[in-house]
Amino acid sequence: MGRILGRYVLKEVLASWLVVTGVLLIILLTNQMARVLARAAEFQYPQQVVLELIGLGALQDVSILMPIGLLLGVVLAFGRLYHDSEMTAALACGVGTARLYWPVTLLAVCVTAILAWLTLDLGPQAVERSLSLRGAALRAGQFAPISPGHFRTFGGSGGAVVYAEGLNPDGSLSHVFVEREYDGRVQVAVADRARHALAADGSTHTLTLYNGERFEGVPGSAEFRIVRFAEHVIPVQVPQLTDAVTTLEARPTRELLQSSDPAERAELHWRIALPVMCIVLTLLAVPLAHLRPRQGRFARVWLAVLVYLVYSNLVSAGKVWIARGTLPEVLGLWWAHVAVVLLAVVVIYAPGRLARWRNQSPA
Repeated sequence: MGRILGRYVLKEVLASWLVVTGVLLIILLTNQMARVLARAAEFQYPQQVVLELIGLGALQDVSILMPIGLLLGVVLAFGRLYHDSEMTAALACGVGTARLYWPVTLLAVCVTAILAWLTLDLGPQAVERSLSLRGAALRAGQFAPISPGHFRTFGGSGGAVVYAEGLNPDGSLSHVFVEREYDGRVQVAVADRARHALAADGSTHTLTLYNGERFEGVPGSAEFRIVRFAEHVIPVQVPQLTDAVTTLEARPTRELLQSSDPAERAELHWRIALPVMCIVLTLLAVPLAHLRPRQGRFARVWLAVLVYLVYSNLVSAGKVWIARGTLPEVLGLWWAHVAVVLLAVVVIYAPGRLARWRNQSPA
């Protein structure tokens, strides 16, 4: 009977965890896609890079979602078992607490092992790959010529939006539109044709317009200037590129182990803290999910969310304190795990103890 109950509990918890994690991942992916698409439109990323960037972003989000997903999955699964009196029937048949903990512990160990691999090895590689793709896509967008029939945006100082209707046989652009901001004023130029030149280092684009007009002024003001020209040169500076990946999150874990820099040591403790959070939250979720008679199945969800918010804020604050040297590096983030366990024990068991103390006979 114990094995059957264990498999049943494991199935319920696993299903709840997958559903909760999947929903949270979809929500984060929606925001991730919006940011990637906005950046791709601004810096002219190639189409094949966008999907890979979204996938790498999802891989980074999974490591953050796994602890909270497992916590809510256990609370929701056990909440349903308590609400439907299935847990009451199992306890009445003599099932001990250890029988309830072992399937949850087994799942927690497997998820923690996957999470440790993500945070310590695969996650930094994903960040490094993402940064490299962004740099390569930005570089490709900078060196790419202007395509007729498409708007082209150049960022950086003196950025501009360029549109050309067609391409002439001699390679020049026809019916060109250029809009940019210069010294707080908006400049709009239209020309019959134009030539696009790129500096050797890719930092400056030069647009030479022929036979056109330029409109210059401040939006909302009646003061505008119209200039007709035979030839007009517009230089556009683009952001400088760096090939080196310097983001701390992209540093391999083996390098962080050998480093003595406070910021890098803080990053190392952060990566270790995520798998530990997964174990701690899962073991706290079982007693946290206990429901009293007539309580709804979602009655403890808010308490689980509160515990996670306090836990994650303590870990994040500890990371900042280690990086600044306020907290001794030797303590790491272990104090946060101990503090959350003590807080959860008080929150879970104190109300019952207090109620029994009040109901005691005066004698």
